[in-house]
Amino acid sequence: MRNPNPELSIIIPLYDEEESLPELYDNLTSVLKKFNRSHEIIFIDDGSTDRSFRILEELFQKDENVSVFQFRKNYGKSTALSCGFEQARGKYVITMDADLQDDPDEIPGLINKMEEGYDLISGWKKKRYDPFIKRVTSKFYNLITSFFSGIRLHDFNCGIKAYRNEVVKSVQIYGQLHRFIPVLAHWQGFMVGEKVVKHQARKYGKTKFGASRFTAGLFDLFTVIFLHRFKKRPLHLFGSIGLVSLLIGLVMNLFLAYQRIFANIYLSNRPLLFLAVMLVIVGIQFISIGLLGEMITDTQKRQNDYSVKNVLE
Repeated sequence: MRNPNPELSIIIPLYDEEESLPELYDNLTSVLKKFNRSHEIIFIDDGSTDRSFRILEELFQKDENVSVFQFRKNYGKSTALSCGFEQARGKYVITMDADLQDDPDEIPGLINKMEEGYDLISGWKKKRYDPFIKRVTSKFYNLITSFFSGIRLHDFNCGIKAYRNEVVKSVQIYGQLHRFIPVLAHWQGFMVGEKVVKHQARKYGKTKFGASRFTAGLFDLFTVIFLHRFKKRPLHLFGSIGLVSLLIGLVMNLFLAYQRIFANIYLSNRPLLFLAVMLVIVGIQFISIGLLGEMITDTQKRQNDYSVKNVLE
């Protein structure tokens, strides 16, 4: 029977981690016992094909604080975390990976940092035990994300983080947006901080993420920025592009018209004419897309798009 009011919720998404799970559970419960806070441990099996779920069943049988959710197939980390966020009941929520690279000993320090007034504390793996190329691409990715998001963190995608419950209930993630939870929380007005955490070398198996995760991360960054800045005002983006294109096209057409009328220059062999006409057409299309976006936004305006911190009635 799950504790209805635990102080801590530990969410652990996993995929094919049968070798790591027993050691992870032992380390985690040892830390939680010393920390002496009521807790729940929520494992999200993201469609594992090895013995991971059998091991989780054994842990569930011997520990009433353990809950297990098994997906029918591999949906990805964002979906797994979203499921965990929905189930979490604790005042504080901890997320960590199941590959033993996140150290459970960091949990008390993260919670203590939270109690300074933060809503989210993101771990910073200052000393990393990853391949060189992964360290370099990660550093570049973090710099780009900091620049475009306006929040200065060293490690956005660190697996171990601490949240207040209201943060995980407010932030909606899908696809691969788990990388940007600190950004999404910051944009909703939550106070986000950072703490250096220990990073450990992978002990079993191999990483589940390939080189494609870097390009996917950049595309997801553009998605997050677009949704944040233009979700409620798509005409500001598409209309601006369309207006610039339309004006340039009109100026070029007026120039060509002047040449034809007053300078008697024929336009049949002028590629500039086709470019000018194309710019006008493209400009009109972009403005039309923006207007259609505004119409779609208007039909959904009943959805609340704000986060309430306190209520006094």
